[in-house]
Amino acid sequence: MFTCLQIINRQHLSGFTWLMFFRQTFFLTLIWGLISTTYADTAKKSVTPFSHESVVKLAEALASQPFVEPPSAPESLTSLDYSTYRQINFQQNAAVWGNTPTRFSVQLFAPGYLFNQLVDIDVVENGKAVPVEINEQSFRVPEPSIAQILADVGKYAGLRLHYPINKDDYQDEFVVFQGASYFRAVSKGQSYGISARGLAIDVAEQHGEEFPLFKRFWIERPAKGQYAIVVHALLDSKSVTGAYRFGIYPGASTRMDVTAVLFPRRDLAHIGLAPLTSMFMHGPLVRSKVSDYRPAVHDSEALAIERNNGEWVWRPLNNPANLQISAFADVNPKGFGLIQRQRKFEGYQDLEATYQNRPSAWVEPMNDWGQGAVQLVEIPSNAESNDNIIAYWRPADVLKQGEPYEFSYRLTWPNDIRPSAKQARVVRSAAGVKLFTSHQEVVIDYAGLDAEQVKDVVVNASISQGNIVETIIQTNPETQGARVFVIFDPDGADMAELRVQLTQNAKPVAETWLFRWINRRWLP
Repeated sequence: MFTCLQIINRQHLSGFTWLMFFRQTFFLTLIWGLISTTYADTAKKSVTPFSHESVVKLAEALASQPFVEPPSAPESLTSLDYSTYRQINFQQNAAVWGNTPTRFSVQLFAPGYLFNQLVDIDVVENGKAVPVEINEQSFRVPEPSIAQILADVGKYAGLRLHYPINKDDYQDEFVVFQGASYFRAVSKGQSYGISARGLAIDVAEQHGEEFPLFKRFWIERPAKGQYAIVVHALLDSKSVTGAYRFGIYPGASTRMDVTAVLFPRRDLAHIGLAPLTSMFMHGPLVRSKVSDYRPAVHDSEALAIERNNGEWVWRPLNNPANLQISAFADVNPKGFGLIQRQRKFEGYQDLEATYQNRPSAWVEPMNDWGQGAVQLVEIPSNAESNDNIIAYWRPADVLKQGEPYEFSYRLTWPNDIRPSAKQARVVRSAAGVKLFTSHQEVVIDYAGLDAEQVKDVVVNASISQGNIVETIIQTNPETQGARVFVIFDPDGADMAELRVQLTQNAKPVAETWLFRWINRRWLP
C-alpha cells in the first residue's frame, strides 16, 4: 500500500496518470483493509500495553489466588482420532506476518485429539498486545462443522514458528510450543526429537508428577532485518506460577535465551529447572528387549554434564526393567544436556525415523544456580513413541511460598556437544561377555587421542559392586583415538555403578564415562 508521502513525492505526472494512480491506491487500500479487517477490529477492542513486566505482574497476581483449571476443548474436538486431527491445519495464507517483510511467521495449532488445553495467544507490535482471534477460515478442516466448532471455541492449543533456516526462499518450521509447558526446536538439517519443558514438579514421586502449563503466549514482531524473535509465556499450575521470556535465534545451531521468575503457591521441595524429555530404547550398550533389525533406536544416547570443576561427564542412557533415578551433585554447574552423538545412518538403519538427524539439547545456566544435582530419570519402555528419559537441574534448597525465584539459562539444539580441545570424547559404548569367560565386558571408543598419546594413557576404572578384573587400552585408527576394554565381575549383584577415567600424568584426557550396569536377566 502506498502512503500519501510516497504519492506526493512522485513528480511529472499528467492529470490522467494522477487519476489512475489514485484509483490504484484506493483499490490497494481497500483490499488491504479487507484483508486486515478482523485484525484491526480486534486491535480496536483488545489492544493493551505490553512488556515482559506485564507477564511478571500477571504471574505474581495469579500466585496469590487458588489455581483455577484452564478451559478445555469440548468433547467434539477431544474425541477426534489422530487421523482426523492431523488434517486440521492452520491456513498458511493466514500465518501471522506471513506476507510481510519480517522473516519470521507464526502458525497456530487447533485444540483437539490429545491437546485439550486451551491457550490465549497475542501478537505484540510497538509495545501493544493484540489477541489473535479465530474465525471459520483460520484452519483447513476435513469437514465444515469442525471449522465452526473451532471458531466457537475461540482459542488455540499452541503455536509454531517459521524461519528460513535451510533455504533462503522457504520458511521452515523450527520451534513448537504445544501441550502443558512442552516445547521443542530444530537447527539446520535436523528433524524433531527431544523436547524441553518450562518446569518439572515432583518427577517420579509416589504421589504423582504435576505438569505446569503455559496458558498464554505473547509473540513480539521482529523488525525486517532481525534474526531473532521473542516469545513470552505465562506458566500456571496448582503449586506455582511463572513468567517466561524466550529470546529465540534460529540457525545452524538454534538457541534460546530463557529467563524466568517463579512464584510458588506452596513450598516446593522437588522442582526441575530446564527439564529435557527424550526417548531411549536400545543401542550397542543396551540391547533390544525384542528382535529388531535396527542397531539403535533413540532420540538421545547419553547425558552429558560439564561440572563446575571442569570435569566432563558422559553417562550413556538405559532402558531399564524398573524405574531408575540418578543424581549428579554439583554447585553452579556449567552445563548439562541429552546428546545424540551418533550422526551416521549406519548407526540406526531407520529410513523413516532418521534418528541420525535428531537434535541434542544443551543447557548452560546464565546465573548462579547454587547447590543441587543434575537428576536423570530412566523409565522402562516398550514403545519408541513414548518419551522415557527426563533430565533436569534439581536445586537443593526448597523454594518458599511467596518468595519469587529467578533463574536464566541458554538452551541450544546442536548436533553434538564437545568437551575442550584437550579432552577426547566418547563416540561409542558397547557391552557383552568376554570371550571364553563368564565376565561382563564394556567397550568404550574415544576420538581425539593420537597413537603416541595412547601409549602413556592410564585407564582408571572402578565399580560399586564386585570388582574390576582387567582393563585394556589400544589405539583405534577408525576413530583417531583409542578403544578401552573394561572386564568386570559384579559378584552376583543386580546393579553396579561403573566409572572410567583416562589420565595422562595424573590429569584427565577424556570425558569421564559413567554407567549404571543392570543385570538384564530378562534378555534371551
